[in-house]
Amino acid sequence: MNTKEKILKWASDKGILDKATSASQYEKHVEEVGELGRALIERNRELLIDSIGDVGVTLIILAKLNGLDFDNCLQMAYNEIADRKGEMINGVFVKEENQCLRN
Repeated sequence: MNTKEKILKWASDKGILDKATSASQYEKHVEEVGELGRALIERNRELLIDSIGDVGVTLIILAKLNGLDFDNCLQMAYNEIADRKGEMINGVFVKEENQCLRN
């Protein structure tokens, strides 16, 4: 069983897949993103590692709740960015078509 499968089994065992809604799972995701922000601000490496993992867990569950497979979503995102052109501006990659927004 891979990690994603273990996460989905855990979510099922806890009743999350039966009782959570997309909205409630998104709310949990936002909470975990907030913790990720705190980890970055505090430069807390342990919290950063945990928070990145927690954000991934919430997205895996959110995908499942919507009848999607997280790996497929990730692959689709990669396919979209694979040949993207742009440049780094103030530490952020700005895709070519959004460069008018860089000011």
